[in-house]
Amino acid sequence: MALEIDLSGRVALVTGGSRGLGRADALTLARAGADVAIADILVESELSEETDSWGALATAARAQGMVHTEETVEEIRAMGRHSLAVRCDVTNREQVASAVARTVEELGAVDILVNNAGTLDHAAQFSDQSPELWERDLRVNLTGGFNCAQAAWPHMKERGWGRIVNMASVAGTLGGFGQASYSTTKSGILGLTKTLAMEGGRHGITCNAIVPGIIGTEAFHMANAVMNERIAARTVFKRPGEPQDIANAIAFLCSDLAGYITGVGLYVSGGIELFVF
Repeated sequence: MALEIDLSGRVALVTGGSRGLGRADALTLARAGADVAIADILVESELSEETDSWGALATAARAQGMVHTEETVEEIRAMGRHSLAVRCDVTNREQVASAVARTVEELGAVDILVNNAGTLDHAAQFSDQSPELWERDLRVNLTGGFNCAQAAWPHMKERGWGRIVNMASVAGTLGGFGQASYSTTKSGILGLTKTLAMEGGRHGITCNAIVPGIIGTEAFHMANAVMNERIAARTVFKRPGEPQDIANAIAFLCSDLAGYITGVGLYVSGGIELFVF
């Protein structure tokens, strides 16, 4: 086996691909040879007021021009790959089914699913956590991944090959102060990952999770600088990671090099989970 990541002939569906980690994932999978469909609630030509209901980050991204779904599609096409953008709310099963069907129709398959879409704007100590935002986070971060995996599953089974990569977080393994809903959903994603790995193996489907630490996305740079510095100091490298660090790990897990790896939560965290002082 050649020691290279070659995804030629594969088709990837990346959720939450308008910016940050999802955008880096989509571009990296394309550079490795895959055709890529990008699903997001924010698509430049289809922006609407209803996205306000999904939280501060989506609203800020739209207001500050940080929506790059169709722009990313054009970048991928410039590489000589096929790509498409589809507006999709991962909590809406009809929209998810439509996104998968469109990907199969226009790109030929769904071989790779990257469940990246999520929310990270519900920060409050437990006694002040909002029941409404708790339910929203469950729907987006956990049920959204379930919806997308269930829609893509039959296509992967039919082809006898599939890669599912779920986005977890160190908040799901360590807990997160002021992040009860977020950490709970990310812990749940790890449980879902292991179950899909067990059930998918007989069909040639692997399922793994990425466990990021603090990553320098747009959302990170919009947060409190003093708090960011404190969190970065907990890493071995004393700095945040970059979206490309996550994308590189995802490309590896989607390749034949990782064909015997399934059910793992791969830390890409700069050692933030270690005892660092």
